[in-house]
Parts: sequence; C-alpha cells; structure tokens
Amino acid sequence: QVQLVESGGGLVQAGNSLRLSCVASGRDFSTSAMGWFRQAPGKDREFVARITWSGITWSGSTYYGDSVKGRFIISRDYAKNMVYLQMNRLKPEDTAVYYCAAGLTDRLPMVADYWGQGTQVTVSS
Repeated sequence: QVQLVESGGGLVQAGNSLRLSCVASGRDFSTSAMGWFRQAPGKDREFVARITWSGITWSGSTYYGDSVKGRFIISRDYAKNMVYLQMNRLKPEDTAVYYCAAGLTDRLPMVADYWGQGTQVTVSS
C-alpha cells in the first residue's frame, strides 16, 4: 500500500558523512511516522531514527537509537513525502544495510508497517 524507495548509500571513509533519502508513495491513509533501521551482517535489525509525520510542519518530533545519537540527524520534507538521514562522523560499525520505514502509529518504540528495499552503507577505516 505504501512504497518506500531509499537512495544515497555508498562507500565512505570513517569520520566522513553521508546523506540517505527516502521517498514514500501510494498512501491511502495518514502515515504517522517515518524512520530508519539498519542491519549489519550477522546481526539483528536495529532501530536508528524516527520522525513524526502528522500535519504539515517544518519540523517533527525526532527520536534516535543510542548508537547514533549525536551523530545522525533525521529530517523530513512533508510536501514531497521524503525523509532524510544525515549521517555524520561515520564509524566502521555503522556499516549496514539501511532501511527506510513507515509506521501507522507515532508511538515508541517505532513499529514499521512498511519497508523500503534497503541501501548499503559501507564505512572503511
């Protein structure tokens, strides 16, 4: 029902930055939250960040996972149905497939009802 497409992944050196983008389409309901998860090889999928989606505002309520707090910034463009993840001071342990997600509720922990296909982020030392 909701289609999510990520872009912006790639290979970067530790300490550098990368910006991921996600566009949502096909909604016939009001999505309440959008966010990002990641999954590294051999590990469970991990929550990264979330931003609320209700209403047309220039900023939303954000929440971050402990491992990225202070380094990553989530933002949105409500009119374009887009969400972004600015990743700063990247570390090798940030290497993972990053998934865009959309949720029908804005409660925490985030519940992802729809998933994107994922985009690979690789951080080298």
